[in-house]
Amino acid sequence: MAARAGRRLHVLARTVGGDRGSFTAELAAGLPALLLLLLVGLTAVNAVSAQAGCLHAAREAALAAARGADGSAEGGRAAPPGATVSVSVDGDRVQATVRAPVRTLGGRLPRITVVATAVAAVEPGAHEGSW
Repeated sequence: MAARAGRRLHVLARTVGGDRGSFTAELAAGLPALLLLLLVGLTAVNAVSAQAGCLHAAREAALAAARGADGSAEGGRAAPPGATVSVSVDGDRVQATVRAPVRTLGGRLPRITVVATAVAAVEPGAHEGSW
């Protein structure tokens, strides 16, 4: 009986010893993929945040221009850093577009540009040509 138990222990030790280092190998293979997934997720959150800021700035610019104020200046105050604001008038409508670059978290990757557009009706009595 003791010989049989010793043989089981020897077989068990050989089985456990054969997997030695497999966790390290799996971690070495999986860690870069996990890090890449984290960087992509953080870049996506950054892009969505910039998109929301662009939309807010486009709304402000369109409403200001519809009232007869300087829409580009109003939109520029609300826009994310590095954004460009353009306002155009087509008849009784004002269209404001805001474009902002989003830096990817990998330094060597190209920047992403997010764009938001808002449209507003020109209010009666707004000064012509002050956009």
